[in-house]
Amino acid sequence: MKAELVDPGHTVIVTQELQGAVVGPDAGLAALAREAEREALPNIARLLPVARAAGVTVVHCLVQRRPDGLGSNHNAKLFAIGASGVDIAPGSPGATLLPQFGPEPTDLVLSRSHGLGPMGGTDLDAILRNLGATTVVGVGVSLNVAIPNLVMDAVNAGYRVVLPRDALAGVPAEYGTAIIDNTLALLATITTTDELIAAWEA
Repeated sequence: MKAELVDPGHTVIVTQELQGAVVGPDAGLAALAREAEREALPNIARLLPVARAAGVTVVHCLVQRRPDGLGSNHNAKLFAIGASGVDIAPGSPGATLLPQFGPEPTDLVLSRSHGLGPMGGTDLDAILRNLGATTVVGVGVSLNVAIPNLVMDAVNAGYRVVLPRDALAGVPAEYGTAIIDNTLALLATITTTDELIAAWEA
């Protein structure tokens, strides 16, 4: 990975669903939360302070759902999780960023009520353009659905995408690895947390 690709002047980190209901102790998908805790979450916690210190803006993308589901998707099995006792109501712990990731005063936080990825139903694209971003660094969950959705939406919108493979999680782990190697590597630059830290500390 060339350092120019992730120059802080045109790079934004997008975190995906680092919230209580997804990767917290009461997550709706416990297997995903456990897999994220194994490697991705510790690496994201290392990466974000270095990014901020280098001048990289951090945008946290979260999902929420009213208790009555009004205005949210109902057209796929995945969305039933939001109606099965997992509280992701606006303002709830489940819909809130886990505290180890911020938000810091320089961070932005966006929430969506529908869709499979962070560019659906949010101002993410407009905000990235207003920040002057041409490179998006994606971290978080999951490699099963939302991360591929983010990558494809970002590439379709003209951004270059960088993925630190050890700051992403999916289940089972070998499936996440296969998605990175066989699909996302065709669309994004695959790197590691340590490589990004080195680039931003240089």
